[in-house]
Amino acid sequence: MPAPDDLRVFITVVLKSSFAAAAQALDASPAYVSKRLRLLEQELGVKLLHRTTRRVVVTEEGERIFHWAQRILDDMEHLLQEVGVTRKEPRGLLRVCSSFGFGRNVVAPAFSQLVARHPALQVRLEVLDRLVDVVAEGFDLDVRVGDEIAPQLIARKLADNHRLLCAAPHYLQRRGVPRSLEELAAHDCLVIKERDHPFGVWKLRAGGLERSVKVTGPLSTNHGEMAVQWAVDGHGVVLRSHWDVAAQLADGRLVQVLPEWRQEANIWAVYPTRLERSAKVRVCVEFLQTFLQAQPLAANAAALRHKG
Repeated sequence: MPAPDDLRVFITVVLKSSFAAAAQALDASPAYVSKRLRLLEQELGVKLLHRTTRRVVVTEEGERIFHWAQRILDDMEHLLQEVGVTRKEPRGLLRVCSSFGFGRNVVAPAFSQLVARHPALQVRLEVLDRLVDVVAEGFDLDVRVGDEIAPQLIARKLADNHRLLCAAPHYLQRRGVPRSLEELAAHDCLVIKERDHPFGVWKLRAGGLERSVKVTGPLSTNHGEMAVQWAVDGHGVVLRSHWDVAAQLADGRLVQVLPEWRQEANIWAVYPTRLERSAKVRVCVEFLQTFLQAQPLAANAAALRHKG
């Protein structure tokens, strides 16, 4: 029987298409990854991968064994969870992803507290600027801002959240305050490549009305914190979550415009159905719900709902 750790190494190499990237994900050396793959190929008696100078290509036999390896490791995970389903102490590795700003400012501090409470739990957090396929990319949990979630995944709401429009006072003095969505087309807008929205299209809601507006501007980015700083510097109108601009709104560096319009962007824990009974995922999700309810973003979201 091949060792489960060798199967896990093989799966990681396939998902990352690189020995170096797999080694980094596994906190191991490329030499270790290469050795484990060579031993697995000897054990199974088949060629699993074609190695080139730039990437790793899976053979036909390797593709078949890759799917079996995923099923075997999933079954082992289910077995361990069934044995320990009543155990409240989570243990093992939890692979988590989130977006840049929210991951750094909110999710990372949350997991700092979580692992302090549960020393048997290990967390590997990756922040990405794109929508993640949690199943195909081997993640256990995606802490996601935005409501567009594939139906085959389990999603639990962690906190209410909205995005709002805002700009610096000196920008509005120079360019005027937009009075309608149509007027945004004449303004400089700071476009952010969001994980769950088309680039340069803002989908907004006011009561029962829902509209999409095409926006442009001289500056765009895939990093929300950069866009917020550009807005503070007076470069245009930005659409950001209230939690992300609360400090700037409070001290007057930014002011809200078109306050009747907002964008739904609730915070979700998204994970594969195979982890529905996972103790470590359950404990993590429950902790995140409690953590977020204690944060200022919860009060901000409630105030925004009341204002609307």
